[in-house]
Amino acid sequence: MAARLRSSFTGSTKSFINDSLLTQRSHVSPAVACPYFTNPGQSRNFASASKEPKVKVPVAMCGGSGNYASALYIAAAKTNALDKVESEVNYLILFQLLLKHQHFLIVLADNSRLRNIDTITKRFSDLTMAHRGEVKAVVTTVIPLPAEEEQTLYRKYLVKEKQLSLNRRLGFSCYPFDPLEIDPSIVGGLVVESGQKVFDMSIKTRARPMERFLRDPINLHA
Repeated sequence: MAARLRSSFTGSTKSFINDSLLTQRSHVSPAVACPYFTNPGQSRNFASASKEPKVKVPVAMCGGSGNYASALYIAAAKTNALDKVESEVNYLILFQLLLKHQHFLIVLADNSRLRNIDTITKRFSDLTMAHRGEVKAVVTTVIPLPAEEEQTLYRKYLVKEKQLSLNRRLGFSCYPFDPLEIDPSIVGGLVVESGQKVFDMSIKTRARPMERFLRDPINLHA
């Protein structure tokens, strides 16, 4: 697992650091040390570098670690990859915290449970969500939704806000599994299931009262 982490982290995030540091070093021109030094190729490099978008670090940081953090931020911001890089850095921090608690891994190994580390971490995630009053939910729709509509659905119905009807009816803040479940039989709308609770907003369920009304005989003499 450590080797896989190192390979994934160095494959993208480390390149951001190196590229940013090299960019910063390229700004130091020989012409600064020697005003009489001229190089057409160097001038072209400066001309192209000046066209790069300028990124301002929101917080000034000092020291070696601050310089590297700032370089990583600048490189990620230039390529609009802040979220991706932040996710990789957080994963690295989580892995380091796990290594600090090596006795837990030793206990798993001694009891032949190391192969269950994925399930254990998922269960631990369920515990932390329950501690925050959150549970995972399965959301069913009639067709796959585009990414933009799916995000709108989450923001409108599934975010943690008291005024939203879904969370009020279920009594908790729900976070759906990904991807959504697809069931054409619900005709339209969506169904949210979590444990024993079901919030049915499908057209199929809402049409049942009308269907029963149309099927039942009408007594005109009543």
